[in-house]
Amino acid sequence: MEQHRTSSPQPRQRPQAPLSPQGTLAEGPAVIPVPVRPPRQVPPIVPLLRRIPNPRLTGLGAGLFGAAVMLALGSLDQLVLGGSAVVYGLLFLPVSALTALWVREADLVTAPITVPISFAVGIVPISGGSGGFGGQAMAVVTALAVHAGWLYGGTLIAGVITCVRKVRVMMGRRRRRGRPDGAGGPGGGPARRR
Repeated sequence: MEQHRTSSPQPRQRPQAPLSPQGTLAEGPAVIPVPVRPPRQVPPIVPLLRRIPNPRLTGLGAGLFGAAVMLALGSLDQLVLGGSAVVYGLLFLPVSALTALWVREADLVTAPITVPISFAVGIVPISGGSGGFGGQAMAVVTALAVHAGWLYGGTLIAGVITCVRKVRVMMGRRRRRGRPDGAGGPGGGPARRR
């Protein structure tokens, strides 16, 4: 059997344009200067917001967080201000927002449910009930009825935040599904549908 020798292919060199006497290309594309944009100014609040902790709580964890914080704030309100319902309501709004922001994506539906429970737990110290369990329970029910505006406001805040977060999650999933083959899945494979 006869074997033929083959030579390895030589790389082809591209012809280059001759240089002019000044050291520039005699013929070639014109260079168009691109204006450099100044760096975009970051508002001073953005670095502050990035320093805020961003925990991801389960549904139960978010409920316990809200209830514990509102009970502590209600007790503090009772000790310092004598049970001011306006201060308690104003403190309830950011706690509602934080609860909705810190709950993980899988448990988003629990935030608007746990926030009113947290409000009810925290209002016990400032409700002012007396006369045993029955009197305390009636005072809590009365306080919930009288201060329902704060309760609805905090629940609305939590609901809006969770709806916005849910829409962002759904848009991110849709964007990942819409990628061309080879860009969406792990290892460069096609993205899997869920």
